[in-house]
Amino acid sequence: MKEKADEKRKNKERIQKLFLEYQATKDIAIRNQLIEEHLYIAEILSKKYINKGIEYDDLFQVASIGLILAVDRFNPDRGFEFSSFATPTIIGEIKKYFRDKGWVIRVPRRIQEMSKKVNTARTSLSQELQRAPTIKDIADYLETTEEEVLEVIEASKVYAPQSLDAQLDAANEEKDVKFADLIGEEDTYFTKIETVDFIEKGMESLNDMEKTILKLRYFEKQTQVAIAKELSISQMTVSRLEKKIIEKFRKELELTEANPM
Repeated sequence: MKEKADEKRKNKERIQKLFLEYQATKDIAIRNQLIEEHLYIAEILSKKYINKGIEYDDLFQVASIGLILAVDRFNPDRGFEFSSFATPTIIGEIKKYFRDKGWVIRVPRRIQEMSKKVNTARTSLSQELQRAPTIKDIADYLETTEEEVLEVIEASKVYAPQSLDAQLDAANEEKDVKFADLIGEEDTYFTKIETVDFIEKGMESLNDMEKTILKLRYFEKQTQVAIAKELSISQMTVSRLEKKIIEKFRKELELTEANPM
């Protein structure tokens, strides 16, 4: 057990040294070594998004790009673990890819080209009319039929992801409604199970006082001063324990990333 811990510590120090050297020299060989040694992070995160309409190889490629960006942006002097820094960067690239992904299934070029015109018309008309345009508004703007506009809109729903900024028809509403307004909680729900599991595991390492502070600080949104008064301890003690709690959760995150399910 001790040998394993020592090996992990030495590897951590070696990686830290490599990042410091790369920061100072911008040596491409060191950069490539850092990318190669951390490709497992891109692999783990890519697998979280499979079976969602995009091939794993494409996801891994996008995640690898996120990893490269993370290596280039990482500042080892700030004291953060690289894995903790890289994870949100990679996930951001993956989500952006899903958001910006074009037509998933090949459709007639006429539909693709018309779809771009419809989206442009929606944007222009929304600004001009100060409301979401109707099908008739779009058809008149493009000098085409309402049936053709409907055909393009329906095809877009089936074959391509909806833009989060796309406005929905809401002629009877006082306010424009965007697609993102209707699905704003989806990402929170998607990660809810993993988040709850992570919190439960992290809390196993906390004592009763730390659990109480965690609950008051992050679930009930109380200030450190209010918590100190309620628990009859100093605000400095609350601050110290809060830092200790964060450090324990950081270690739990490292374990989770190093030992994925």
